[in-house]
Amino acid sequence: MVQAKVIQKSIPHVLKTIDIPQLGKKSQGKVRDIYFKDKERILITTDRQSAFDVILGHIPFKGAVLNLLAAFWFKKTEHIVANHMVSVPDPNVLIAKNCQSIPIEMVIRGYISGVTNTSIWGSYQKGERVIYGLKFPEGLKKNQRLETPVITPTTHGGGAGGHDERLTREQIIERKIVPKKLYEQMEEATYDLFKYGSKLCERHGLILVDTKYEFGKSDGRIHLIDEIHTPDSSRYFYSEGYEERQERNEQQRQLSKEFVRKWLIDNGFQGKEDQSIPEMSPEFVQSISERYIELYEHITGDKFIKNDHSNALKRVENNIIDALKRLG
Repeated sequence: MVQAKVIQKSIPHVLKTIDIPQLGKKSQGKVRDIYFKDKERILITTDRQSAFDVILGHIPFKGAVLNLLAAFWFKKTEHIVANHMVSVPDPNVLIAKNCQSIPIEMVIRGYISGVTNTSIWGSYQKGERVIYGLKFPEGLKKNQRLETPVITPTTHGGGAGGHDERLTREQIIERKIVPKKLYEQMEEATYDLFKYGSKLCERHGLILVDTKYEFGKSDGRIHLIDEIHTPDSSRYFYSEGYEERQERNEQQRQLSKEFVRKWLIDNGFQGKEDQSIPEMSPEFVQSISERYIELYEHITGDKFIKNDHSNALKRVENNIIDALKRLG
């Protein structure tokens, strides 16, 4: 585990954003800065911490954890479905194939969970039993394993106010958001990826609770894009003690961004415009960093290598330029 003093020392040098004018116009997401080339896109995963569609602050080493963990999973799952990864020239950088994005997020859930009112557990707790067009039985408890995993798709930021819109499988096909055959391919890949990810996590003492996958098209076939099984896109429980906590109706121990959402809610913030964003203390920032690193080490079995944050901007830029020269 990265020592606390190393994380604290790195707080002033987090990677907030990066500008490389010679790469052209930059597109900026909540966490990633993206540059587009003819055949590739350059994804720079920063240390920005987001929740409820707002930037809360910056977490040392978070970007590297997300990027390297996604690269680990892309390599592990390429036998299931093609993905957009070309190379990883820097801990914070992934050079990817420039795929045409498909505007559906494939969210798959093996457990009924969540802390927000819009989560699947939030809906169930309010008395809903048909959610995303799927019928859920009576008597479920929070964080209980579902009989079989379910897919609860959403638009990708396409709903009212830019928020994701809940959809059913039938709505996607009827509205022709995605052709039926293409959706079926995404659906099959989603089930297979989740099954494989769940088994690998189980071997490492973790439960893959739920996650989301994004897909794109290139060369006439679907590709997995964006990220896979990171703590930003997935929810993880520890396997040890899971059953005992369920029996006692206790919160599960987690390794994911969910505890950040819970902290925000406990501090009176749920992303509404009239709410002020609570400030993260250095101690809380450190705890987030430690959890991200712990998840990386848990899943990969490798020690997380802490790069010197003080020269991150120059290091990232140099590694990108060198990689592009090699690609020609």
